[in-house]
Amino acid sequence: MRWAVLAQVALCCLGTVRCFCPAQCTCTPNSRDGGSVSSSVVCNDPDMADIPINVPVDTVKLRVEKTGVRRVPSEAFYYLPDLRYLWITYNAVSALDPGAFYNLKLLHELRLDGNQISVFPWDALREMPRLRTLDLHNNRLAALPAEAVALLPGLTYLDLSSNRLGTLPSDLMDLWPPFNGSPVRKGAGQKVILGLQDNPWICDCRLSKIIALSKMTDCPVVLMDLFVTCSGPENLAGVLLQRVELEQCVKPTVMTSATQLTSPLGSNLLLRCDATGLPTPSLLWAKSDGTYPNNTVQESPVDGVRWSIMSLLGILGRDAGNYSCSAKNYAGNAQATISVAVAGGDVTTPPPPPLGTSAEPGTSGGPAVSTALPSTPSVTSASTTINTTLVPTTAAAITTPAPGSSPPTTAPPRLTTPPPPPPPAETKSPTPRPPKPPPGSDSRKLAADETSKKTDASRALRGLKVVEEGPDSAVLLWTAQGLARDAALTVVCSPYGDQDAKRTLETTAGSGKVLLEGLAPGLRYSVCLVGRGPTQGKDPCLDFYTLGEGGGPSLLLVASWVACAVALPLIGLLLYKIVALSCSGPPPDAEQLEKESYVGFETISMKQRGPGARASELWARRAPNDSERMMLCSRSSLDSQTTYKSESSRSEYLC
Repeated sequence: MRWAVLAQVALCCLGTVRCFCPAQCTCTPNSRDGGSVSSSVVCNDPDMADIPINVPVDTVKLRVEKTGVRRVPSEAFYYLPDLRYLWITYNAVSALDPGAFYNLKLLHELRLDGNQISVFPWDALREMPRLRTLDLHNNRLAALPAEAVALLPGLTYLDLSSNRLGTLPSDLMDLWPPFNGSPVRKGAGQKVILGLQDNPWICDCRLSKIIALSKMTDCPVVLMDLFVTCSGPENLAGVLLQRVELEQCVKPTVMTSATQLTSPLGSNLLLRCDATGLPTPSLLWAKSDGTYPNNTVQESPVDGVRWSIMSLLGILGRDAGNYSCSAKNYAGNAQATISVAVAGGDVTTPPPPPLGTSAEPGTSGGPAVSTALPSTPSVTSASTTINTTLVPTTAAAITTPAPGSSPPTTAPPRLTTPPPPPPPAETKSPTPRPPKPPPGSDSRKLAADETSKKTDASRALRGLKVVEEGPDSAVLLWTAQGLARDAALTVVCSPYGDQDAKRTLETTAGSGKVLLEGLAPGLRYSVCLVGRGPTQGKDPCLDFYTLGEGGGPSLLLVASWVACAVALPLIGLLLYKIVALSCSGPPPDAEQLEKESYVGFETISMKQRGPGARASELWARRAPNDSERMMLCSRSSLDSQTTYKSESSRSEYLC
């Protein structure tokens, strides 16, 4: 110990280290690589009320723990440029000045857990570019501002647990894969630790990415505690994030009016972008050079839908480039790009000279120089690929004569409206009148070639069909013949008859299939396969239906099944009755019934008496008629139902 004290005194004399240590702290010298000495200071006196100021300047690690410090003033550690570890833990700190961490360029770890901090100066992170660990555990933070997200990409450990946070900015998870678009690499060495437990989380779309993170198994971002629960809404209170299924929370999708546009110099151009998602996404236009155009309008006609139109008036060459339309909501973001090209910036083919001027063939010693003014600005709007050609209405031609010829004649500019010439095979000298292609010229051959190209291109995509239709998805198949495997294709899908709700998917010809997602159940859709380039023919299209809710049969199909199940037994019963009646034969006639009867009725009547008549001939028998027969049968049936008959009674009828 004595030698250590003597060594410290010697170093103090040499002025290498500042030899002061606060009375309420403990200073420990540490040796560095290269022979230099650094200090570690621990201050844990409960009676300490302020941050110590007479700490050695070579301090690398400072710990202020379990003291009565309530405030960290501005520039409290300005004279400690070598400080790498700063722990102010389990004190009574409730206020942090905005400049409290000024000049801590080398700080690697900042721990402020166990205090009463309700507002953290997030802008102070700019003074700590090498910060990797930020511990705010067990404080009173109620919000993480959205502007603070841009200051956190360098962190590998962020502990926000045991605070009063109810939500987080949706952009927070965009700092790390896979939410920032980067692929997830298995076995990545460095992990990002995120502590979120013990907070009153409101599980809505703003936490959709956190919920998705809790369900991932291999991700560079790791939750410190997997048992994070929701405090709201009421139907999700106490439910683990891993088991939460959010409703009315859909990642946005973006559709544009075109993917490539070519417009004349000086014309007007409208670019449209449509986005869908829940909650309703916001739209932002940006150019490839990093600028944000301000000549845009947007509107949300219904919940979950938003469109935006950007106008380019009198476009110039500098307006060419890629314009991206970005849609964003709490559930995620999406982007689509439109490539704009400007035609007519450098005009090399001269238009026909004005009428009334003469030009002899062969008098020009070189190519003619022309200056073309653009036509009246027009609004251009197209789908997929648009190519337009500028037709000049004002032109001036200047010719240069060959050596030895007559002096050059300059034709004055004159307003003309010539018909658009056919595509020339090569640049020709101007003639006094508009040229007409002769029969069998190259122009007709070029037109035939264009027609054949369109025909071949339209025949290159065959076998377009939809398989595996589900309630919200379908698979589109095709066969590409004569196209390169990497040839770009665009799949355009929209509800049948609703062109405003169409959306596009980019793919290649060699893939042969694409998955259509985000469809509505039980709806008819139209899908087209569009090839890029100006020589495409008619695009193949088809219509298909998605299944009903839950992937089961539609209501109409179920009703048909029920009707068949009820009608088939009735039809079978009816056929059985018809066959049974046809097989039973004709009904029996009256004679047959009389033969089969076992009872006959007779009527006895008294004969008229004559002289000499015998007693046995007083009665005569006669057959009853039909009316008597019916009466006898009826009376006989009534008599047969009597339960008592006296002995003195006698039958009135004889059977």
